[in-house]
Amino acid sequence: MKAMILAAGKGERLRPLTLHTPKPLVRAGGVPLIEYHVRGLAAAGYKDVVINHAWLGQQIEDYLGDGARFGVRIRYSAEGEPLETGGGIQRALGLLGGEPFMVVNGDIWTDYDFARLRRPLAGLAHLVLVDNPQHNPGGDFHLVGGAVTQLGQAGGLTYSGMAVLHPGLFEGCQAGAFKLAPLLRRAMATGEVSGERYAGTWVDVGTHERLAEVERILEARR
Repeated sequence: MKAMILAAGKGERLRPLTLHTPKPLVRAGGVPLIEYHVRGLAAAGYKDVVINHAWLGQQIEDYLGDGARFGVRIRYSAEGEPLETGGGIQRALGLLGGEPFMVVNGDIWTDYDFARLRRPLAGLAHLVLVDNPQHNPGGDFHLVGGAVTQLGQAGGLTYSGMAVLHPGLFEGCQAGAFKLAPLLRRAMATGEVSGERYAGTWVDVGTHERLAEVERILEARR
């Protein structure tokens, strides 16, 4: 199974850190956020990694190179302008091939074992969900008996930014910028999205406060 790291975000809420550094290269515990993912993927047995980028993306290529020093092969999908989550993945499908692939947001920090996602995919998507953080108290989706459904009543969970997707999820999509969530909701309507709840450590590193939270976690583990 191939893996894709989504790394095209501009990270405006992390300014001034991201004025001259792409968000995935912002450091936590002295290590760029994206390096934790690359090393985690390598440890989980992934050999082929695709990374999309836009804002200051050449810095990401310069830092990670071809991935050899991490034990993986990295290829890049450069975007002239950010294509959002859905559009960025669709643009990279030629590098990802025709089989299901794992995807992870480049701006999260987690101790989730990516090897858990290297398994057959029954439908069009399998999502890793987490308990709702303070910045998303209402959640995104429901998890009912292993199936992910659209949010109705209270008690939802938050999409972690980790998933396995089938290329067929993007069937009929036109090139350009578009979000992933509407495609997932369309697949949910036909019962083709499974999921799991992860109760371990997960942080959406979107602000200075959450970056400091990761620093505290890493310091405690040292």
